[in-house]
Order: sequence, then structure tokens, then C-alpha cells
Amino acid sequence: MKKVIIIDDEPLARSIVKEYLAFYHQIKLVEECNDGFEGVKAIQQHKPDLVFLDIQMPKINGFEMLELIDDPPPVIFTTAFDEFAIRAFETHAVDYLLKPFSRERFSKAVDKWLDQQGPAAQQKAATDSLLESTAHSPSQTERIVVKSTGRIKIIPLREIHYLEAADDYVKIFTAEGNYLKKKTMNYFEGVLDPKLFVRTHRSYIVNVQQITRIDAYEKDNQMAILTSGVKIPVSKTGYVKIKSVLGI
Repeated sequence: MKKVIIIDDEPLARSIVKEYLAFYHQIKLVEECNDGFEGVKAIQQHKPDLVFLDIQMPKINGFEMLELIDDPPPVIFTTAFDEFAIRAFETHAVDYLLKPFSRERFSKAVDKWLDQQGPAAQQKAATDSLLESTAHSPSQTERIVVKSTGRIKIIPLREIHYLEAADDYVKIFTAEGNYLKKKTMNYFEGVLDPKLFVRTHRSYIVNVQQITRIDAYEKDNQMAILTSGVKIPVSKTGYVKIKSVLGI
């Protein structure tokens, strides 16, 4: 028996998926969720084989929710028209249902999933590629969503002081504390606004609005002093980038 979860803030949309699922006796609906917060908990609890996931939800959207899960399950997205998202789906061969969808279109998506279930590593790679692509969407570039001590934290970009590499994670520093995100420095360098965030060093990305001064440190290197008093190393290349952004 395949376990399925529905995550959608619209009761009508959830009821339609439930109605169409009733024709699949090998599939069991284990939980319905009204938002991404509930969805994260449900996925961790049930370890579903498939998730029907809406994108545009309050609190956190579907993509942000997936980023919070270490091993996301296969997903069939259910969404209203979103040109950016649909281009990403088509590029990375992730199936989606464009609302309103018919029972025939629903069945096509589910049958495709039932027929083409590949190795878990392959499915995860497809989801990771999708999230890398959608990270450049305007709706994804104004904040970062993280898990902290079992709770979900939404961090507006303006509140970030700097980011630091930490093995397989990146540590995000704010006035309230620091948070870990399982991403790479190259990922953040690619998605953060280059007019606001500069990679000063292979291990650091800094919000230039937090810099109070830059001091000489050693040959060809500088040290950025932030408003918090934290000192961030600045390589020769990083110094050129900062001067360019600051117009000096």
C-alpha cells in the first residue's frame, strides 16, 4: 500500500485530489495538510511514498517546504498558473497538475509515477535540481527559510549579516542568532542579490550594508569590520568585488 499526503491550503482542491485518489485502491491517504508547516511534520512522521503539493500557500510556499526536508519524497505539484515554476517543471521532468485539472490529467500523472518509480537517489536528484532552478524565482529571493530547534524560521534577506561555510551546510548569521541551511556557498552566491551580498572570501558572503570599514590585514588581504563588531576576512578578489558594489 502506497502512502500519500496532500498539502494544499484550499479545502476544495484537497477534496478533488481525495476524490480522484479513491479510484486507486493501492494508494492510502494518510494525512491532509493546510500549509507547509503542517506538511513538514506530516512528511517526517509518515514518510509518504508520494506528496501532492501546492506551491502558492501562506506562511511558506511549496518549494520552501521541500528545502526543509532532508530526503524529500516524490512530488506531484498542484498549482495555479506560474510561468516560472512550469518552466522549471518541464526542464527537470517533475510532473505537475495545473489547476483546475481533470480526472484524466490526474490519472495520467499518478500512473506515470506508479510506472516510473526510480531509485530514491535519482528521485532526490530530480527534486534537488528543481529547487536549484526555482531558487531564482522572484518569490524565492527575498527570504530564506530554515529549521531551528524543531521550529521553522523565516529570515528576510535584509536581516542577514553574513554567511559562513560550515562543511555541508552554510551558517546564516543575524542579530537574533545563527542558523544552518543545507546548501553550498556557490548556491547562495548564485541566488543572493549581488548588489547586496558579496563573497569576500571562499568561506564568507557578507551583506555590504553591515560593513562599517575595511582594514588592512596582511599582504593582499583585508578585514571587513561589521556593525556587530565581527571581523570577516576579505581576499584580494573579494576586495575588488566590494569596491565595485560600493562604488569606491
